[in-house]
Amino acid sequence: MSSQKKNKTKLTKRVVESAVPDPIKRIEIWDTEITGFFVRVYPTGRKTYFLQYRNKKRETHKVKIGVHSPKTTTELARQMANRLSLNIGAGEDPSIKTVSNNKEKTMQELAEEYLRLHAEPNKALQCYKDDMSKIKNIILKKYGHLRVNTITNLDLQKLHSELYKTPVKANRTIALLSTMFNFAIRWGWRSDNPVKGIKKYKEHGRDRWLNDEEVQRLLTSLNNYRNQNVANAIRLLVLMGSRKTEVLSAKWEQIDLERGTWTMRARSTKQRKMEYLPVSSPVLEILTNMKTHADSPFLFPGKVPGQPLKDPKKAWNTIRNKAGVSDVHIHDLRHTFASHLVSSGVSLSIVGKLLGHTQASTTQRYAHLAVAPLREAAELFGNKVQELVSQR
Repeated sequence: MSSQKKNKTKLTKRVVESAVPDPIKRIEIWDTEITGFFVRVYPTGRKTYFLQYRNKKRETHKVKIGVHSPKTTTELARQMANRLSLNIGAGEDPSIKTVSNNKEKTMQELAEEYLRLHAEPNKALQCYKDDMSKIKNIILKKYGHLRVNTITNLDLQKLHSELYKTPVKANRTIALLSTMFNFAIRWGWRSDNPVKGIKKYKEHGRDRWLNDEEVQRLLTSLNNYRNQNVANAIRLLVLMGSRKTEVLSAKWEQIDLERGTWTMRARSTKQRKMEYLPVSSPVLEILTNMKTHADSPFLFPGKVPGQPLKDPKKAWNTIRNKAGVSDVHIHDLRHTFASHLVSSGVSLSIVGKLLGHTQASTTQRYAHLAVAPLREAAELFGNKVQELVSQR
């Protein structure tokens, strides 16, 4: 049972239907009358009733009662929870029965358990959101009502083919399904992984980054943009090469203006670890000016009190169009940062550390830009040969 303080009230139809889903995590509302009876509200909006109990061995279990709907009303769920509670008091253990029903598990249930047991506690926030988006908008729309053990390799091959116009999305969706089915195997919900054998599409990574003139035009566009809060966020993306989520979710407690360092919290980084980054003088100047007007724990507060700035898609579209770089994605600013450093002679290992890469192979995509150190090496031997010739 969670050690966090429970949200308790008498569960009624009004309480359940007025419960607002959290876009990131699931919410649980516990009943004050039947011990262990609660409704779980998922980010997708789905509301499911459960009864939590302890068996004779003092083991804690949860038994699913049903999904809130016209058929499974709050009152019906309450009656079922009360009946289950009485049966448990008489010595029954519903968890023993549910084991035999594993073959009846649906893709909806697999998705919920995957998000709860794996994605939410183990993945970085943006990766968790990406998984949730693919599950909600692709996987569940297609297979949500089907049983886990009925999904075939042909079903998934057809899905992969339907997404061929977006090969990266197609490959990531199939990879996510593979992970989900691996958990299904581990939980005894099916015996094999139907993704096996599906060949991924070739992916062609973007190689777009801004040259010196384009950077100048972008900075001019940022200076002229009406909302300088948003403009500063994009300036930091240009100057630091950070991920968008890292900058937008940043808090002032992470910034040390005296030492000139920025601590990236574990949950906000893709690699789920602490990162201590030095900031350049231009970045420090921007942060110092921002701090004098700060009235929020976030560097970039959003319109909703207590929340950071959301994805500035419309703002970025306006800024890039006025800068004449309408084909540039906001993630290309990270590539711009890395590309300019590598082409200026900074080693791949240093660039990798600044970008937060944990594997050297990730930074290797910029290796073809490392012309300066290669030219220096070539010149070194060329000069030596000329000296040898002049000494004859």
